[in-house]
Amino acid sequence: MLLAADTVVTPLAVGPGWVEVAGDRIAGAGTGAPPRPADVDLGDAVLVPGFVDMHVHGGAGAAFPDGDPDQALHAVRFHRAHGTTTMMASLVAAAPADLLRAVDALAGLVADGELAGVHLEGPWLAGARCGAHDPRQLRDPDPGELERLLRAGHGAVRMVTLAPERAGGLDAVRRIVDAGAIAALGHTDATYALTRSAVAAGARVGTHLFNAMAPVHHREPGPAVALLEDSRVTVELVTDGLHVHPALWEHVLRSTGGGRVAAVTDAMAAAGMPDGQYHLGALRVTVTDRVARVADTGTIAGSTATTDALFANVVRHAALPREEALARAVAMTAGTPAQALGLADVGAIEAGRRADLVVLDPDLRVREVYRAGVRLTPVPLAG
Repeated sequence: MLLAADTVVTPLAVGPGWVEVAGDRIAGAGTGAPPRPADVDLGDAVLVPGFVDMHVHGGAGAAFPDGDPDQALHAVRFHRAHGTTTMMASLVAAAPADLLRAVDALAGLVADGELAGVHLEGPWLAGARCGAHDPRQLRDPDPGELERLLRAGHGAVRMVTLAPERAGGLDAVRRIVDAGAIAALGHTDATYALTRSAVAAGARVGTHLFNAMAPVHHREPGPAVALLEDSRVTVELVTDGLHVHPALWEHVLRSTGGGRVAAVTDAMAAAGMPDGQYHLGALRVTVTDRVARVADTGTIAGSTATTDALFANVVRHAALPREEALARAVAMTAGTPAQALGLADVGAIEAGRRADLVVLDPDLRVREVYRAGVRLTPVPLAG
């Protein structure tokens, strides 16, 4: 199948081009006129790689922390309809037995390729920066519990977010890395120096940068500065316009060069749903005007965003020519998160990669989604 579009975003160029799909792979891609008449002429569309969301808790009324495979697949299909062809299932702080149960329940979806892995966001987080996590479930990392979770579901856990200042935090970072998972730092009051030590120990991701972490201070730069200054670290940003001001994410992109920033939704079950009452783990969440907050505290509780909306926000706020803005948005929503997760077969329109493609209209709204070369059955795009 040969597709052509007015705008194709590849690692080499942005402009009129074509993509050839053979089976579940991209056989070739190029600029200008296709080598033969296109089987599918997408006209004025913008063709980009499938989005990769490394931090999402659910959507369409379903929550990954509930550990229900059928509901999890419902959330996966909802986000795919919005262009996210690869995603992690993020859990929240919970009791040891509940976390093990959730990981085991989702492991089959990981083995089947429906999920790229499980992300443990907690329970080893700072009480003062708990955000939308149940403070009663926060604790220091216990080596035995950590080992059981890392082994659960035949290694379904791909990433773990923790606060390195918790007792045993640095040892936990080392164990996570030794197990082949990604150690991420977040929900933390760690100092600049301690954050640097955690990165030296192997941490490679900053979880939703600026949110639920000690702020920058002129005498104590804190975790954000330490994460930003190390070229080995990928930093997450929730580019929904609520979690982080666009001026700040633009500053981060300029200071890092953009290749280390992954846009994440941090979406919870209310994504794509009407305002109302929901839950995130054990906490009640109220959604008003599409903003999710913990009912008892008013703390922001993840988001109701989808990655196509993040993509459009990044392009809209970029003080760049449209071609450059599109290339940067693709890096943030596909290339960089894929690289951070070690997924070499997704994240770019490039020969040999899986044929995950998103067809956007000129206003960057999703028209069609292809996953592994198969056009997904259209579904109503809630939200």
